[in-house]
Amino acid sequence: MQRYFIYLAYDGTAYHGWQIQPNGDSVQECLMRALAILMRREVEVIGAGRTDAGVHASLMVAHFDSDEPLDTAFFTDKLNRLLPPDISIYRIRAVKPDAHARFDAIARMYKYYVTTAKSPFNRQYRCRLFQAPDFERMNEAARILFDYTDFTSFSKLHTDVKTNNCRIMHAAWTQVDDVTWVFTIQADRFLRNMVRAVVGTLLEVGRGKLTIDGFRRVIEQKDRCKAGTSVPGNALFLVDVTYPEELFITS
Repeated sequence: MQRYFIYLAYDGTAYHGWQIQPNGDSVQECLMRALAILMRREVEVIGAGRTDAGVHASLMVAHFDSDEPLDTAFFTDKLNRLLPPDISIYRIRAVKPDAHARFDAIARMYKYYVTTAKSPFNRQYRCRLFQAPDFERMNEAARILFDYTDFTSFSKLHTDVKTNNCRIMHAAWTQVDDVTWVFTIQADRFLRNMVRAVVGTLLEVGRGKLTIDGFRRVIEQKDRCKAGTSVPGNALFLVDVTYPEELFITS
């Protein structure tokens, strides 16, 4: 068996998230159906993580196994022809037999976009704010994330993870244009709903509803009820997943 990593993108608007759901379409299920047609057998696909309903990915990575070596360029083209317009395969790379798209990832990066302008073209990809918050204060609060590893306060309750520890590598707001800002966050792993909860709590800081010290106390209390409301998923993008280069057999 040869294992492969698939690099793909998707618009999550029509899906109930990445992971297969009993009551709605998922990106994982759609990809598995297309692979099954091409390979004439059931194919298990494991993703680098689980994006929630409506969340997008400009770069997701998943792995699958093949009985025989594949012409990756030809197979990528065939797969793209079978997939719907809102899912696209960038490339397929051969990896070592024990390489794992989820467990071998050493970093993941998300971006969350907010805007103060109403636009019919951005409604599926931006969170609209009716007044601009204080982004300088929000960045001051965001720097506090580097002081901690336990982010229970930003995790969805009753998840099946063994630890709520994450190592934050980057967290900052930057201005895109006159009406749009983006929050970029990178970590070795993320908890369920973590990015949306962090953004929601930072917005409370930016609106003056929570102090900088209050943001620190939210983290230290390790209580989801103390953090802010999760922001909508439609403005969230998974944008990068990083792996050790030694996993790959081909460039």
